[in-house]
Amino acid sequence: MDDSQLIRYSRHILLPQIDLRGQDAILNSKILVIGCGGLGCAVAPLLAAAGVGYLTCVDDDKVDLSNLQRQTHYVYEDIGQFKVEVIKNFIHKQNQEVQVNIKTQRLSLNDLIILCKHHDLVIDCSDNLQTRQDINQAAFISKVPLIFGSALRFEGQLSVFDSRNPNSPCYACLFDGTDNGQDSCSFSGVFAPLVSIIGSMQVSEALKVILNVGDVLMGKLLHYNALNAQFDQIYFDRNPHCKICSH
Repeated sequence: MDDSQLIRYSRHILLPQIDLRGQDAILNSKILVIGCGGLGCAVAPLLAAAGVGYLTCVDDDKVDLSNLQRQTHYVYEDIGQFKVEVIKNFIHKQNQEVQVNIKTQRLSLNDLIILCKHHDLVIDCSDNLQTRQDINQAAFISKVPLIFGSALRFEGQLSVFDSRNPNSPCYACLFDGTDNGQDSCSFSGVFAPLVSIIGSMQVSEALKVILNVGDVLMGKLLHYNALNAQFDQIYFDRNPHCKICSH
């Protein structure tokens, strides 16, 4: 690290659990963020601020007026632009040392597998079941840790699936149903602060995985209810009949 980096990341370096070695690990990490809506809009800038060296952001959506209620890194002038392009421009102003790669198309399972293999970790900020299932399968095949998050109405969920660990469940162990098209923000609504809360927690779990510190939410589903400010943890095991990780 040069002098400017030592100053920039000094508050991390002061933490004994991170120190110089940990910050170096962050600077050398490659993270894939899928979805730049409510969760991704919170996740990507926080990763860049922390010093993640290489980010790939994937989203085929464009900024819409209804996004501005909760996606705080977009402004009125961004409407009609690809979200990933706006995020990339913001990150370049925020931290010029971060390399940002963007994808403006919806990716196939094979595309996701290839991308996962070129990253240390993937963060699922998507908003539909089929995409989450594809991300889970790609992460499992690629042996890349997956940080899952979701936010709907007043409730958010968070978990970590690490296929490098033979005891880790995967997303399909918990969620293996069909998408009825109604579990989305556009249909059911979402409380504005919730996406930033869950997104920040996804970044926290991601950095803990990169740093190999603390207890990550593997085998645990964290549920947050914003209406009563209550957190609950649900413990779960690997499903021996899971169609993804049981074979």
